[in-house]
Amino acid sequence: MIKNNLVRTLAGLAAGLLVSFSAFASSDANLLQSGVDLGDRQSLQRGAALYMNYCSGCHSLKYLRYSRIGEDLGLSEQEVMENLNLTGAKYGEQIGVSLSEADASKWFGKMPPDLSLIARVRGSDWIYTYLKSFYLDESRPLGWNNKLFPNASMPNPLWQMQGLQHAEFGEPDPKTGDRPVHGLKIVQPGSVEPAQFDQSVRDITAFLEYAGEPAALKREKMGVWVIFFLVFLTFLAWMLKNEYWKDVH
Repeated sequence: MIKNNLVRTLAGLAAGLLVSFSAFASSDANLLQSGVDLGDRQSLQRGAALYMNYCSGCHSLKYLRYSRIGEDLGLSEQEVMENLNLTGAKYGEQIGVSLSEADASKWFGKMPPDLSLIARVRGSDWIYTYLKSFYLDESRPLGWNNKLFPNASMPNPLWQMQGLQHAEFGEPDPKTGDRPVHGLKIVQPGSVEPAQFDQSVRDITAFLEYAGEPAALKREKMGVWVIFFLVFLTFLAWMLKNEYWKDVH
C-alpha cells in the first residue's frame, strides 16, 4: 500500500515537472535574444540614462544606490547627479520615484513594481522581448497591450522611439473567441531607426541585468585573477612535489 502511494506520488511529481518544463520551454521559445554584454560599460551607461529618462518616473530600484552606479559604471558624482538623478535624492541614497501612491492608484490601479530584481526573476531575454512587444489596443484603459504579457497595465514607455505598432491577429479560438496575436507591425515609424531602437532596448536590458546583481561586474573581473592564482598555486604544488620526491626511488 505504501509502495503504491509512493509510486503514485513520484509519478505525479514527474508529471508536474514535465508540464512545468514544457510550459517554460514554450514560453522561452517565444523570447527574442537580448545579446546583452555586462562587459560593455558604454552600453550600461547608455542603459542607465535611458532607464532614468523613460522608466524611473514610475519604477524604483530600491536595492541600488546612485553612488554604486557611479562606482561601477565609471561615472563621477557630478555626472551621476546631473544626468541620472531626477528625484533630487542624495548621492548615497537608493533610486526611488517621484510618483505618489495616490497618483499611481488613480492611473494604474496600483503602485508600479520595483525593478531591482526583475532581470533575476524574468531574465534578460524576457525584458528585451517585453519592451519590444507593445501594440496599440483601444480596448485597454491606457490604449496599449503587450504580446508577451497580455493585458499589462502600463503604456509603452518607448513609443516615441519605436513608433506605433499594431498587432496581427490569428483565427479566433472556438472556445473562448479570443484571437491570438501572431505578429506585430510598425504602422508609424518612430524617432529612431529600428536598429537603433533595438540597441536602446538592449542597453536598458543590460542596465537592469546589472541592477539585479551589481557585484557581478567585480566578480567577473576578479574571476580572471582567481584563475591565474590557482594556476600559479598548482605550479608551486607541482614544484614542491618534485622537490619532495626527487630522492625517492
